[in-house]
Amino acid sequence: MIPFSSGLIFVVVIVVFVLSKWINILKEYERGVIFRLGRVLPEAKGPGLIFVLWPIDRMVRVSLRVVVHDIPPQDVITRDNVSVKVNAVVYFRVMDPTRAIIEVENFIYATSQLAQTTLRSVLGEVELDELLSHREKLNIKLQSIIDQHSDPWGVKVTMVEIKHVDLPADMQRSMARQAEAEREKRAKIIHAAGELEASKKLAEAAEVMQKQPVSVQLRYLQTLTEISTENTSTIVFPVPLKMFERLFKD
Repeated sequence: MIPFSSGLIFVVVIVVFVLSKWINILKEYERGVIFRLGRVLPEAKGPGLIFVLWPIDRMVRVSLRVVVHDIPPQDVITRDNVSVKVNAVVYFRVMDPTRAIIEVENFIYATSQLAQTTLRSVLGEVELDELLSHREKLNIKLQSIIDQHSDPWGVKVTMVEIKHVDLPADMQRSMARQAEAEREKRAKIIHAAGELEASKKLAEAAEVMQKQPVSVQLRYLQTLTEISTENTSTIVFPVPLKMFERLFKD
């Protein structure tokens, strides 16, 4: 009785083990690339319930979700011979699970290495000013080049973003001085433009006063009123003699 029970348990264990190998459940974002006796089947399976005839078949799971990969800081020498450290982030996903498995050993590692070399190559062809001010254009160029080379692997690169550009300390000080000089330049230009506008208005006012002499006298009186309200000091205020011509005539 005991040998029969042991044999039955052994058979049940074997059956459960085989069924666990045969029956697979793939999530919505997963696909299964199946190799039958070493040859890949034409189409990837999934999602849902998948039967794999183990040990004849072997299945490799592939995720179709977007992979966000951080490119570590890379030493880059720009075209104007400035040494900087640049890091970026690349977004990619598998479009063809079969090619992603059979065309490259590890598509995530391969895409990462491709992104690093492309980043150094592309940024080495531009000057520092372009690297700092035209990131969007460089992002598009990086995405296009990486995607072109990863397409045979069935990998689609959707976006590349340059995250941070680390400048040397002396370059940072130089750029700070340049920015300060630029701000001073703009301030002087604005001040000069204000002086020019004010001079035009003063010229217009002088022309009006020349045509209307009484307006000059009214301006004198207005200025005298404003000064008298501000302090109690003695004020010597020049008065045009023309104001007393009528008194002398009388």
